[in-house]
Amino acid sequence: MNSLTPQACTGLDDIRAEIDQIDQAMIRLIGTRRQYVMAAARFKTDPTAVGAPERFKTMLEKRRQWATENGLHPDLIEKLYSDLVHHFIKEEMQHWQALQAS
Repeated sequence: MNSLTPQACTGLDDIRAEIDQIDQAMIRLIGTRRQYVMAAARFKTDPTAVGAPERFKTMLEKRRQWATENGLHPDLIEKLYSDLVHHFIKEEMQHWQALQAS
Protein backbone atom coordinates (compact mmCIF):
# COMPACT_ATOMS: atom_id res chain seq x y z
CA MET A 1 0.00 0.00 0.00
CA ASN A 2 2.53 2.60 1.11
CA SER A 3 5.73 3.23 -0.74
CA LEU A 4 7.69 4.49 2.28
CA THR A 5 7.88 3.35 5.86
CA PRO A 6 7.49 6.07 8.49
CA GLN A 7 11.22 5.83 9.20
CA ALA A 8 12.10 6.24 5.50
CA CYS A 9 10.18 9.51 5.12
CA THR A 10 12.51 12.46 4.64
CA GLY A 11 10.03 15.25 5.38
CA LEU A 12 6.46 16.30 5.91
CA ASP A 13 5.63 15.99 2.22
CA ASP A 14 6.52 12.29 2.35
CA ILE A 15 4.55 11.82 5.58
CA ARG A 16 1.49 13.60 4.18
CA ALA A 17 1.59 11.63 0.92
CA GLU A 18 1.73 8.35 2.84
CA ILE A 19 -1.12 9.42 5.13
CA ASP A 20 -3.19 10.37 2.06
CA GLN A 21 -2.62 6.87 0.62
CA ILE A 22 -3.71 5.29 3.91
CA ASP A 23 -6.82 7.49 4.09
CA GLN A 24 -7.79 6.67 0.49
CA ALA A 25 -7.46 2.95 1.24
CA MET A 26 -9.50 3.30 4.44
CA ILE A 27 -12.26 5.18 2.62
CA ARG A 28 -12.38 2.53 -0.11
CA LEU A 29 -12.68 -0.16 2.57
CA ILE A 30 -15.45 1.74 4.36
CA GLY A 31 -17.28 1.92 1.03
CA THR A 32 -16.90 -1.84 0.62
CA ARG A 33 -18.12 -2.36 4.19
CA ARG A 34 -21.19 -0.28 3.37
CA GLN A 35 -21.95 -2.50 0.37
CA TYR A 36 -22.00 -5.54 2.66
CA VAL A 37 -24.26 -3.72 5.12
CA MET A 38 -26.72 -2.89 2.35
CA ALA A 39 -26.60 -6.50 1.11
CA ALA A 40 -27.37 -7.73 4.63
CA ALA A 41 -30.72 -5.94 4.51
CA ARG A 42 -31.97 -8.66 2.15
CA PHE A 43 -31.64 -11.20 4.96
CA LYS A 44 -33.20 -9.20 7.80
CA THR A 45 -36.74 -10.11 8.79
CA ASP A 46 -37.75 -7.10 10.91
CA PRO A 47 -36.54 -3.67 12.09
CA THR A 48 -34.93 -5.14 15.23
CA ALA A 49 -32.81 -7.40 13.06
CA VAL A 50 -31.60 -4.35 11.14
CA GLY A 51 -30.43 -2.62 14.32
CA ALA A 52 -29.18 -5.91 15.82
CA PRO A 53 -28.41 -4.44 19.27
CA GLU A 54 -26.68 -7.58 20.57
CA ARG A 55 -24.53 -7.84 17.43
CA PHE A 56 -23.68 -4.14 17.76
CA LYS A 57 -22.52 -4.62 21.36
CA THR A 58 -20.45 -7.70 20.50
CA MET A 59 -18.95 -5.96 17.46
CA LEU A 60 -17.83 -2.97 19.56
CA GLU A 61 -16.25 -5.24 22.17
CA LYS A 62 -14.30 -7.07 19.46
CA ARG A 63 -13.13 -3.78 17.89
CA ARG A 64 -11.95 -2.59 21.31
CA GLN A 65 -9.96 -5.81 21.68
CA TRP A 66 -8.42 -5.39 18.24
CA ALA A 67 -7.54 -1.79 19.08
CA THR A 68 -5.72 -2.83 22.24
CA GLU A 69 -3.89 -5.59 20.36
CA ASN A 70 -2.69 -2.99 17.86
CA GLY A 71 -1.59 -0.37 20.37
CA LEU A 72 -4.56 1.91 19.84
CA HIS A 73 -6.79 3.43 22.46
CA PRO A 74 -9.97 1.31 22.58
CA ASP A 75 -12.18 4.34 23.33
CA LEU A 76 -11.09 5.95 20.05
CA ILE A 77 -11.91 2.84 18.04
CA GLU A 78 -15.22 2.34 19.85
CA LYS A 79 -16.26 5.91 19.04
CA LEU A 80 -15.17 5.57 15.43
CA TYR A 81 -17.08 2.33 14.91
CA SER A 82 -20.08 3.43 16.93
CA ASP A 83 -20.51 6.51 14.75
CA LEU A 84 -19.87 4.56 11.54
CA VAL A 85 -22.24 1.71 12.37
CA HIS A 86 -25.02 3.98 13.65
CA HIS A 87 -24.88 5.83 10.33
CA PHE A 88 -24.92 2.57 8.37
CA ILE A 89 -27.83 1.23 10.44
CA LYS A 90 -29.87 4.29 9.41
CA GLU A 91 -29.00 3.67 5.76
CA GLU A 92 -29.69 -0.04 6.06
CA MET A 93 -33.07 0.63 7.70
CA GLN A 94 -34.07 2.88 4.82
CA HIS A 95 -32.92 0.24 2.35
CA TRP A 96 -34.71 -2.53 4.27
CA GLN A 97 -37.94 -0.50 4.33
CA ALA A 98 -37.69 0.07 0.59
CA LEU A 99 -37.21 -3.67 0.05
CA GLN A 100 -40.32 -4.39 2.15
CA ALA A 101 -42.37 -1.92 0.11
CA SER A 102 -41.44 -3.50 -3.21
